[in-house]
Amino acid sequence: MKDVLEIIAKSLVDYPEQVSVTEIDNDGLITLQLRVAESDMGKVIGKQGRIAKAIRTVVKAAANRENKKVSVDII
Repeated sequence: MKDVLEIIAKSLVDYPEQVSVTEIDNDGLITLQLRVAESDMGKVIGKQGRIAKAIRTVVKAAANRENKKVSVDII
């Protein structure tokens, strides 16, 4: 799931080398923290958060296939 999030984020931004994903496991709930360059934040979030919502949907679908719970935080 971490890899899926990283691939999606790198394809959206102007500075893919500044994309980093940190995985934190909290008793069965996995939190993925996505960090991008300040100038790329708008591209990852999108208008009214639509792109961010779509990213979360895709990552949660990948997590469901592995019977895991995931949340995505964009920092």
